[in-house]
Amino acid sequence: MTISKRLKNTAFVIAVLLSALFIGGALFVWQSIENVKGVTLDISQPLTVEIKRGSSLYAVKRQLSQHANIDSLGFKLWARFHPEYNIVQAGLYEIPVNTRFVDALKMMRFGEVKQFSITLIEGQTWSQWYQILQQHPDLNNDLGDLESVYAALIRSDDAFCANQYASLEGCLLPDTYNFTHQSSAFSLVKRAYGAMHNSVDEKWNNRFADIPLKSAYEMLILASIIEKETALESEREEIAGVFVNRLNQNMRLQTDPTVIYGIGESYDGDITRKHLRTPTPYNTYVIKGLPITPIAMPSLASIHAASRPALTDSLYFVASGEGGHQFSTNLADHNRAVRRYLDKLKQNRNND
Repeated sequence: MTISKRLKNTAFVIAVLLSALFIGGALFVWQSIENVKGVTLDISQPLTVEIKRGSSLYAVKRQLSQHANIDSLGFKLWARFHPEYNIVQAGLYEIPVNTRFVDALKMMRFGEVKQFSITLIEGQTWSQWYQILQQHPDLNNDLGDLESVYAALIRSDDAFCANQYASLEGCLLPDTYNFTHQSSAFSLVKRAYGAMHNSVDEKWNNRFADIPLKSAYEMLILASIIEKETALESEREEIAGVFVNRLNQNMRLQTDPTVIYGIGESYDGDITRKHLRTPTPYNTYVIKGLPITPIAMPSLASIHAASRPALTDSLYFVASGEGGHQFSTNLADHNRAVRRYLDKLKQNRNND
């Protein structure tokens, strides 16, 4: 065999060996990456993971390695082929059961952080909401005191909820609000305030033209009283109609919830004659017209009722004892309805 043929054969063998090494290496890389992609986190319930600001992809891998056997070389190869995962977003994540390791990383790449929610309930007061927001473990309590929250929200005298008493009562929309871990409590209040502002503007602009209310704020005051008087959707507009009739006839509203609000924290669940006779800016048995501020956070349904009350001749209502109210157009009928209600209460107590 000539030297030339020997060299050709040697070169062929070397080429075959290099090709085999290349193919083998490629298969090794491919298999290593596939092994990483196939790893599922070993968790029996959803896993909560907090990713700190500035965390690297490798720091995240170390956190998740507590719940999965992830080959270090395979991960390095996978990361080399997926540079878009080098940036992960900080936050609190809830990883479902049977989630693959790479899918957990995908959640963190796109910032699919855990969502929390808080329900601010209609009929509750600003003081109650303030306590709930302050004590929520997943909110950053940056509210400050009640006065500073008002000052931060109400920046001008013509704001829809501006009042001389620096009260946010009635100014936040009851709803369920979603947020992420350690969101600002003030930012949530600001969202509720903005939502109420939009709702009040819409209702005020579409109100009945002849209702005896001078401003959207007075509409909120009336809506808050309606909210505290009934939980029945079917009654709200009728009750609004009664109050409108009384305002038009310069009659006192004489509604117990305003008295209770004026009593404040000393209220023990029982309204006495002394309470009804004690003047406060909220005691509508003593003052004429509306109280000075809302007495609770009204729902959209109550705001709608205040803006478009029912056309009714009724001037009175009292609990029926069956979950609703009995409406009357005159005092004699009202007094009979009151006696029937008291008789039912007495009968129920005897049955107990």
